[in-house]
Amino acid sequence: MTKRPAGAGPLVGAHMSAAGGLSRAVERAVAAGCRTLQVFTKNSNQWAGKPVDPIEAAAFRCAADAAGLAPLVSHSAYLINLASPDPVVRTRSVEALVDEIGRCDANGIPFLVLHPGSHGGDGEEEGLDRIARGLDEAAAKAPSSKATVLLETAAGQGASLGHDFAQLGAILARADSRPRLALCFDTCHVHAAGYDLVSRDGWRKTLDELDTACGLGLVKVIHANDSKKERGCRVDRHERIGHGTIGTKGFANLMTEPAFENVPKILETPKDDEGRWDREGLAALRKLARSKAS
Repeated sequence: MTKRPAGAGPLVGAHMSAAGGLSRAVERAVAAGCRTLQVFTKNSNQWAGKPVDPIEAAAFRCAADAAGLAPLVSHSAYLINLASPDPVVRTRSVEALVDEIGRCDANGIPFLVLHPGSHGGDGEEEGLDRIARGLDEAAAKAPSSKATVLLETAAGQGASLGHDFAQLGAILARADSRPRLALCFDTCHVHAAGYDLVSRDGWRKTLDELDTACGLGLVKVIHANDSKKERGCRVDRHERIGHGTIGTKGFANLMTEPAFENVPKILETPKDDEGRWDREGLAALRKLARSKAS
């Protein structure tokens, strides 16, 4: 594959299927017009995955580099719950996180997105402590890793943690491994949690709250997802850009925000078989980046 320049314009991309191998995800990203890419490095609904094949990993790294895709992002398996009150689940979660970190290193992926977890009824404080301790345990078991674990903002369903920026700040403050941690800002989740992304005043207030709790500079990846449900619903239902309750006004705020100019924005929106919806979503983000938010 001939190396192409990373290109100008906003740093947008999408989560792509790795069916057939991670290199196929690169092909799908190029076809959609991505500048950045997110993948699962293993089955997202299983604890274990097959060992990383060094030859396949090298092929993925070369293909992504030749395609100008950067930064690369991995999303961890959904089963991981560092806040779990079940000691068996929690132990497996730490082990799975260590495995995910190793997969990122092997595949040349600098960022690993992680759902903070659910306290399962034991209460916020206990859950936050468990998450911080779990992150530290995983970091201790992968001391030479260069991957940064990104705590993802949550929608607030059930006993999940991370829907309040203060909760994310508390995890960061309690973790000794804080230098190896940062944030992933999911627009659908933040909207569902009750923050205003649509009005200009609301957008500024939301970012001010995030900055106070954690620091805007810790946002290393943005999941650009519209929402099927209304603000404050606490329900995680992604929608295509401009087709949901965040709408074009909210994404105009995002795409014209100076603090996030160099932060990759990645679609996790519904897909069609031909890839048209991804292309349309990326085009919509590019168009809004050229607009003046009102």
